Amino acid sequence: MLGIAAKPLGVGPHLRLRAKTADPGMPDERPGGDAQNVIETIGLTKEFKGFVAVKNVNLKIKRNTVHSLIGPNGAGKTTCFNLITKFLEPTSGTIKYNARDVTKAKPAEVSRMGMVRSFQISSTFPHLTVLENVRVALQRATGTQYHFWKSENCLSSLNARAVELIESVGLGSYTHRTAAELSYGRKRALEIATTLALDPEVLLLDEPTSGMGHEDVGSITDLIQDLAANRTVVLVEHNLSVVCAVSDFITVLARGEVLAEGDYAHVSKCKEVVSAYMGNAHA
Repeated sequence: MLGIAAKPLGVGPHLRLRAKTADPGMPDERPGGDAQNVIETIGLTKEFKGFVAVKNVNLKIKRNTVHSLIGPNGAGKTTCFNLITKFLEPTSGTIKYNARDVTKAKPAEVSRMGMVRSFQISSTFPHLTVLENVRVALQRATGTQYHFWKSENCLSSLNARAVELIESVGLGSYTHRTAAELSYGRKRALEIATTLALDPEVLLLDEPTSGMGHEDVGSITDLIQDLAANRTVVLVEHNLSVVCAVSDFITVLARGEVLAEGDYAHVSKCKEVVSAYMGNAHA
């Protein structure tokens, strides 16, 4: 079993195993949409001045699943993540979203299409309340995000939806607290609420439990499972207990290439994967 600890990696007391299974046969009603894969990469490659960070990566991310990208440090996970979300341009290869070629698209374009990401570092407005943070994200749909000269009262119509999103991530009792007052784990939950305000079809989370204490990890893991009930989640995560608990499918990267793919039971027993993490296939 893959794990860094001496005992086999398992699910902690605050983590519940993911029970949802994907329905790959569910039809996609969007014109041109692929019935099975929401994101696909073909020969995805990224070079930085001769260094190949991602090499010929072929991904097929199925609709309404949790797909995790894992691997040791330097495996190319975040680079691959940044390529998919268009924060980096590939050296070669193709990226498709709902069967549409988005290789040359800009980050804002794919966001408007329904592919929204978070970042490793929590990004909230520290001196705004939780309600105000989520309301700012909701303003995009109304076209009022640049109406700085208008009274705050014109935004009151967004409050009900903002409160609904806040409660969905477990922050209902913090609605009128400033973001600066929140613990790190609650700030990450707030960030997820702001991404949900954009009504994403695909939610991409970059190391959502990084730097968290045990209690916060459990809460965020439960939240990811809840979020995945009606959308696709793509996850870059180092905490393998979290990966085990939430993932339908896992791609293991090493030195920028795909090393193994499958469910957790499969990849955790793969000798090449254990060797990549431990440096010894018999560890």
